[in-house]
Amino acid sequence: MRVGLTGGVASGKSTVSTILAELGAVVIDADQLAREVVAPGSDGLRLVVEEFGPAVLTPDGELDRPALGALVFADTERRRALEAIIHPRVRQRAAELEAAASPDAVVVHDIPLLVETGQADAFDAVLVVDVPVELQLDRMVELRGATREEAQARIDAQASREQRLAAATYVIDNTGDLDALRARVTAVLAQLRGPSGVEQGVAGGGR
Repeated sequence: MRVGLTGGVASGKSTVSTILAELGAVVIDADQLAREVVAPGSDGLRLVVEEFGPAVLTPDGELDRPALGALVFADTERRRALEAIIHPRVRQRAAELEAAASPDAVVVHDIPLLVETGQADAFDAVLVVDVPVELQLDRMVELRGATREEAQARIDAQASREQRLAAATYVIDNTGDLDALRARVTAVLAQLRGPSGVEQGVAGGGR
């Protein structure tokens, strides 16, 4: 069972990912892999420096993420150039990790930009962690110290809430407390492990 997991910024996707791993799913974290493929000495880092220049390196030779982010965040063409370097390498590494999982495993690919990169159809099921946009804004301001304008810009740079929901097989509502979230994740994983998890999710109102 190959499952995609996504959600907007500050939706709680990382918490859902952690719960899934605790419940025995094999979780492949695209953000973690994205860091690995541009580690010092990697081919990915070499190509990033060729594309963006040595100013994106820290003094000790690691990728300076804030500096790189400042270059690509508001520039679609530059962002696509970066994605063309990182995304193929992340997907290759994810495929290797998936191949190493047991045949009966539920393999969850935690991909923040799953919808934006058109990958929804590549999975047996798609889990979308969902909260209202206003709650995303509140969490980014209160928990991450962003200004409301910065938070809105981050949200606007991602797929819309409606686009993510349209891709969902299962919707994981995260407007309640942690216990409610864990109960929902546990129920969804049980359905995924069943004989017809995808069909159950749709019939149960997952979309």
